[in-house]
This record gives sequence, structure tokens and C-alpha cells, in this order.
Amino acid sequence: MKLLKPSAWADYELIDTGNYEKLERFGKYVLRRPEPQAVWRKALPEKDWEQIADATFRREKNKTNSEGNEKGEWILKPKMPGQWFISYNYKEMRLRFRLGLTAFKHVGIFPEQASNWDFLFDNIKNIQGCKALNLFAYTGGASLAAKAAGADVTHVDSVKQVLTWSRENMEASGLDNIRWVCEDALKFVKREVRRGNFYNCIILDPPAYGRGPDGEKWQLEEQIAELMDACSRLADSRRFICILNLYSMGFSSLIAENLLKNYFPQCPQPEFGELYLEDRTGRKLPLSVFGRFK
Repeated sequence: MKLLKPSAWADYELIDTGNYEKLERFGKYVLRRPEPQAVWRKALPEKDWEQIADATFRREKNKTNSEGNEKGEWILKPKMPGQWFISYNYKEMRLRFRLGLTAFKHVGIFPEQASNWDFLFDNIKNIQGCKALNLFAYTGGASLAAKAAGADVTHVDSVKQVLTWSRENMEASGLDNIRWVCEDALKFVKREVRRGNFYNCIILDPPAYGRGPDGEKWQLEEQIAELMDACSRLADSRRFICILNLYSMGFSSLIAENLLKNYFPQCPQPEFGELYLEDRTGRKLPLSVFGRFK
């Protein structure tokens, strides 16, 4: 099992964690957000958190969205913008992301996923004419990494506003020609199977709960097997790589390993483990489990 964190990233830092919160720097702005897995004590005193944070997310009790994300509001200090850009550089890959303060504490990027972006960039470069499919693609970090490596990318998400956000990130990164699809991921994959299409790379980052654009219900435990089976029918037999990322709390990385082995038995032994971020004191904050092969 592997424990992976992003390589050096000038525009991001996890400063401190604890008491169910995290303090993070995105570019030149510091955000304070809830973090249910930070069950230990903070290293810095409360006055330092208050002084350092440019924006603080406050929960509204008993208010969540369809994916179980808590709703709330941001308390901003003067000169804190609602939107700004940060960069991520790895080898020849140069990505830029527009960040924004949403009502559900997210800002448009999951920094721990940089480890998977590096994996995509390194491996897609070796696949001539690579076709990549990114499901539950959010604001497109993995889509941008795949495109930067030369892939023909199809990006699928069920929220139109998120697709618009993804397009902004593509343009800011100097990339183009990503195919945008606003649809329920499972429905799209099944249709691709019927069409006889194949992909050299599939990226899956499903939430624990969600809704499609027409109200389709997604529940990870109930539908992940059906999705994996459909995706296995899209795998190009000549060359195929896959990433499965799972955010559901309580899921072991062994589940990701078993799913990949079960539905892609012809592929190499997958590597699996946890993605984490490390704060200034060296404490590791676990954020997702993953399985992947190349």
C-alpha cells in the first residue's frame, strides 16, 4: 500500500490541522475550512488561526447538498477576493486553476489529487493517440493533466456550472479541444458501450452521493460495481491505464484494489493506497483512497 502526497507545489500549503479544521494557503490567500478527519489538536493557537486566515467557512446547521456537503458561508477579511488563480507545475506540464469560495466550503480544487495528475502526465505521454475519459470530473484537474500529456479528453460531469468552471481552467492553462459532456456518468458510460467506443485511459472520481442533471440518483456503495463493469467494456485491449479515487469515509484502499482487479483482470497488478496532505508539523491528513494501474 502506498501513501502519496503532492510533490513540491509553490502555490499550495497545508499550514495546520486539528479540532476538525484545516488551515491552507492557496496562492497568497489562507483559508480556514472544516475537516472531519482532523480529529487531533491543532499545533497553532487559536489567535494564530484567526490572524492568518483571510477567509473562514462557517457551517449552517442541518444544511447539506445532494452529495452530503455542508452548506455555510464565508467570512472574509478586507481585500480577500471571491475568485483568484493558482498554478501547478510538474515537468513540462503547466496548469492554472481559477479558485472560488462556494457555499459548500469547496474552492474548486482538491490539492491531494496532484499525485494522480503527475501519474496521468507521465503515462499518457507514452500512448500515441490516447483517448481519455474523466468521469465525475469536477473542475477538471485530471482532464487538464491528460490533455497536457497529449490525450483526446472527454470530460463528464452532471453540473453545467462546473463544466463552465472547467472550461475556464482549460483556457487559463493554454489548452483546448476538451470534449465537455453534461450527463449522469453511469448513463454516459452505458451509451458509450452501446456505441462500441473504447478508451486508453479512464479516470473515476465518484462521490459518496450525487445527482445527475435529470435527478438521477448516485450512491457509491450501490452503483460502483455496475459502473466498473460498464467501464471495463470501454477499455482498449491494446493499451489501457486507469485511476479509481474514492472519497467515501470508511472506505479502505483495499476496496479500490479489489474493484480494479475484479473488473480489469487482464491489467497489471494495481498500486493502491491513500492520498494525503502533510501540514507544517508533519502530521498526515488522509483525504482519499485510490487504486490505479498503467
